[in-house]
Amino acid sequence: MKLESFFTTVSEYLSGGTNTNKVGEAIGSALGLLMGRAIRLPPSPKEFDNPWRKVSWSKQHRDEMVRVLRNFELNDPDVGELRCLLHGPVGAGKSSFINSVNNVFQGCITSGALVAAASDTSFTKTYKTHYIKNGKSRLPFAFNDVMGLEAQEKGMQPEDIINALKGHLPEGYKFNPCWPLTEESPEYNRMPTSSHKVHCLVSVVPADKISLMSSDVTAKMRKVREQASKMGIPQVVVMTMPDQACDLVDRDVKNIYTSKAIKEKMQICSNELGVPMNCILPVKNYHQEGMLDDDMDILILNAMTQIMNFANDYIWDLQQHA
Repeated sequence: MKLESFFTTVSEYLSGGTNTNKVGEAIGSALGLLMGRAIRLPPSPKEFDNPWRKVSWSKQHRDEMVRVLRNFELNDPDVGELRCLLHGPVGAGKSSFINSVNNVFQGCITSGALVAAASDTSFTKTYKTHYIKNGKSRLPFAFNDVMGLEAQEKGMQPEDIINALKGHLPEGYKFNPCWPLTEESPEYNRMPTSSHKVHCLVSVVPADKISLMSSDVTAKMRKVREQASKMGIPQVVVMTMPDQACDLVDRDVKNIYTSKAIKEKMQICSNELGVPMNCILPVKNYHQEGMLDDDMDILILNAMTQIMNFANDYIWDLQQHA
């Protein structure tokens, strides 16, 4: 029934020309028509009108962040370098993030941290420190990548990540998915210095799979975070692969903070891991690109700037309570 017919039927009823049953049928049909129209409303837009997090996308800003990080001064020079530990599920892009940071500072595509194209098991097998070259010296921060977390008893043991936080894992330690390093092991570093310990815990999660992460992996990450919190170690989340989670970002990475899908993924991440939104840093790692991209660099540098500031504040606080 068209709405015009509905009004005609009601008019006839009021003038005594039709019965109540016919009016009831007309009202029912009209409501059905209106509901049908409501259901067919256009879908809500995928973007916010304005970015919900401010970012400067200028080349000048990108170069300034590089300059500041190259000349970064530690609050405690005796530490040597700020140590950042990356952990997360298999295939999240931990090693790719290290390479992406290195790309920015070397000005070309690099492969210092080996990565697998696609795998269901962790490609990282040993505990290795990755430094960033700065001319003939190196930058005052370093990364440690660990074996990826898997469901149930497979993959990295969370106890070994906690050992790494405390500085007990030696360089070159080969991860054992069956049991963690113990104090009885000859490899166990019983007297770690401040330079062996971790100054910022970086959880790496893929944006396109955050909703699919198993409860086992989430529980392991929470366990590590709880221990880091007890030690006062600052924590951030680097959320990778935003281009796989949102076609707007795939088309242009500058859409990352106008994308409703990305903000939703970040909120899920915040709820699952218990990390505040301002500590979740989306980045697009270098993967298939053959040349550097200023917009990708800016997201990477924004993340690195926050990580370094958090870690530097942490060693300052340690120094005050020494």
